[in-house]
Amino acid sequence: MTPYILLVEDNIAVRDATSQTLSLAGFNVHSTAHAEAALHQFDEAPDAIVVSDIRLPGMDGLALLNALRQRDPGVPVIMVTGHGDIGIAVQAMRDGAWDFIEKPWCRDRMLDAVHRAVAQRRLQMENRQLRQKLADTHGIDNLLLGNAAAMRRFKNALTTTAETDADVLILGETGSGKELVAHALHDASPLSGGNFVAINCAALPESVFDSEMFGAEAGAYTGAIKRRIGKIEHAHGGTLFLDEIEGMPLALQAKLLRVLETRSVERLGSNASIPVHCRVVAATKTDLKAASDAGLFRADLYYRLNVITLSLPPLRDRADDIPLLFAHFAAKAALRFKRPQPPLSSARLARLMAAPWPGNVRELAHTAERFVLGMDEPEPEDCVNLPQRVEQFEAQAIREALRASQGDVAVAAETLGIARKTLYDKLARYQIPPRDYR
Repeated sequence: MTPYILLVEDNIAVRDATSQTLSLAGFNVHSTAHAEAALHQFDEAPDAIVVSDIRLPGMDGLALLNALRQRDPGVPVIMVTGHGDIGIAVQAMRDGAWDFIEKPWCRDRMLDAVHRAVAQRRLQMENRQLRQKLADTHGIDNLLLGNAAAMRRFKNALTTTAETDADVLILGETGSGKELVAHALHDASPLSGGNFVAINCAALPESVFDSEMFGAEAGAYTGAIKRRIGKIEHAHGGTLFLDEIEGMPLALQAKLLRVLETRSVERLGSNASIPVHCRVVAATKTDLKAASDAGLFRADLYYRLNVITLSLPPLRDRADDIPLLFAHFAAKAALRFKRPQPPLSSARLARLMAAPWPGNVRELAHTAERFVLGMDEPEPEDCVNLPQRVEQFEAQAIREALRASQGDVAVAAETLGIARKTLYDKLARYQIPPRDYR
């Protein structure tokens, strides 16, 4: 919701002139002569910014400022002062006023202060909505944040898959969150009471593969002084997560294939076959079919793993989720580093949403950490020229209108104040499918 202006001025002529100036500039203005009435209006709609005279009948402007800040410490309050009230205005700034303007005020000075306050208030309200969304999430939504169309489709498929114990192959780019998906599958599955056992297949040395995966009896090899339960056996009744499966050597792939076919393991030093019931979730960033065709991955293992494939969308295909994700990561970083969370400007947010993010969610998380620590490098102004900025803004405005209209192009066009044909042209230009917002 766009913040409105709550104007408090007891002089009717000044109040009407100020209200007219702000209204002509496109602001939604609510005016009153009394601080008490202003507080009541603020309680009814607390997304306002406040422009108030200091000298008011009854409760004065300083008392109003304090009362407003008790209700919402972040509310921008612009104090309007007479020539003899500069000392009082300085005190108001110390008490948390956003700005002060001296009478008789200049139109440009007033509009500049109000524009900046409105922009700040809008960011505050958006951040609060994002934090509320984070607080309201649960289950799969709590692990996999995001409501962009591509992510909604993915989570629907994930929810359906999680209800079974079928094996799953997760395909996703580096940093896209494949292990989180595996955790979400486990937590929502009938096997959630069992162990979640994760193995990085690319990092497991071949020399210890058998003992790590299958386990060993005491005396099976030098130094084996007691029985060791292997990773696969430990996953019995739960989930076995094979990360970076494409990095497993071919010789070891054959051993893994046998386990997946028989659903049993034999510990080193034993001939006994131990049944294992678990869901197998494998993750890869490469096309295993192409790898198998090239002889780099066993085709029989690929087909054994490929019962259900879930393709995790890259961050660039779910740009609408970037504000939510960045707010989440920045809040976590602020808590971890014991630092205040800096305000996120609309210009920086636009740059975040326009970035390609080859490192996906992991790269965004690291960017949020640097942002909180004040170590991020701002993008030079000449990296994005004016036409590109206009296009970024226009595309985002269209997405917001479609989201509000639930994908109804006619309603979105009316909201944006453009012809339906014009909107269709822009949808094609920016490759924004309306069906994604239904």
